[in-house]
Amino acid sequence: MRDYVVLTGMILETGPVNDYDKRLVLLTKERGKVTVFARGVRRQNSRLTAAANPFSFGTFKVFEGRSAYNLAEAEIQYYFEELRQNVEGAFLGMYFLEYASYYARENNDEIELLKLLFQSIRAIVKGTIDLRLIRAVYELRILQVNGEFPGIPENAGLSKGTVYTIGHIVNSPIEKLYTFAVSDTVLAELTALSDDYRRRFTDHHFKSLDTIDAMK
Repeated sequence: MRDYVVLTGMILETGPVNDYDKRLVLLTKERGKVTVFARGVRRQNSRLTAAANPFSFGTFKVFEGRSAYNLAEAEIQYYFEELRQNVEGAFLGMYFLEYASYYARENNDEIELLKLLFQSIRAIVKGTIDLRLIRAVYELRILQVNGEFPGIPENAGLSKGTVYTIGHIVNSPIEKLYTFAVSDTVLAELTALSDDYRRRFTDHHFKSLDTIDAMK
């Protein structure tokens, strides 16, 4: 009898394999980023079809293969279906998935990254905060989660409100990240700083950003 592993996490990306299968990449609490094959999930009568899509968050019962996991069951708590009616929010969410996938590693402790991703997608869906602010918060905090946040730049001419907000972003519990609003001045400074830091501290071209930039 095969030994199963239960993983809690979110699907970062999917891709077709053969005629009826899918390759899933998950960010999990227990084993970091893992690859899971969902056999037969593209068949019309598959009970796992709805569970094998990006943004799906829940528990995944898998068994280990020689080079990857194979999906046996899934219990999804959040599908984030609201993103289907929010084009701008959906593309921002895809960017967040891609960014998380860039940093995540297999068998690494990625609990904080998973929490950040989950809360950020929830903030998009909730719709009470400017998407530009959500993006800036995510971009700054993901650097802190991965130990790459360089601190608040000196002599950058940032307003006191921006300095205070950056401190809140990098030091607050993740569950409290998306509970505030800022002025237009602070938002502009945060956006410029987060964009600059992303360019300086990542060496990856995020394809999802091309679509976001094209929508502006």
